[in-house]
Amino acid sequence: MNTAETVERVVAPVLSNLGIELVDVESHPGHLRVTIDRTAGLDLAAISEATAAVSHALDEADAVPGGRYELEVSSPGVERRLRRPEHFARFVGSEIAVRLRAGATDDGERRFEGQLAAADEVGIVLEVPAASGQRRIRYSDLERAHTVFDWRAALANAPLPERPKRRQARPSAADRSRAATEAQRARSLAPSSRSRADTDKAPRASNDGAPEQPTATDDDRDVTETP
Repeated sequence: MNTAETVERVVAPVLSNLGIELVDVESHPGHLRVTIDRTAGLDLAAISEATAAVSHALDEADAVPGGRYELEVSSPGVERRLRRPEHFARFVGSEIAVRLRAGATDDGERRFEGQLAAADEVGIVLEVPAASGQRRIRYSDLERAHTVFDWRAALANAPLPERPKRRQARPSAADRSRAATEAQRARSLAPSSRSRADTDKAPRASNDGAPEQPTATDDDRDVTETP
């Protein structure tokens, strides 16, 4: 039993108790990647809880030789790896890509992509457009398989982003200066609020600052002739 199989045997029941599915285990020198999933989706809190549980279980079982490694626990992402029969059964009808082991085919072709038509305990049936038919593949001949995310369909169905509202252009400094000049000219040409008649009737100040009294004209003056 290799390291990945040992880790899977140790952490699968621990994750199951948390309601989390173990999707895949990849072991590389100094690095261990554990991929998990959950029907309701995974958030940061769930991944953190799973990481703590997996780390504790691995330390208790001393499942990783050498004891020094970097543990990575993550969600599958948009393209999920398929390893076990139940994985394939769940994604029947989806687009998948597979890579076969060397020598699995007579023509030497190893990579295929198409719709997963069926899956059982022995293998899968893949609809391959390039071959215009179905290809039966045993699990023992599979080296790697994963779902294929349809980016074109996702982009076509994605809502268009709202166009930002156009901001009203701010007048330039030259326009503001021209407007201020025209406003000042309009004020200078406007008639005074006091009429000329009111100005004529207003008392004028004398030299000492006191307003002058209006003087009577000859027509208003009483004239007395001296005999």
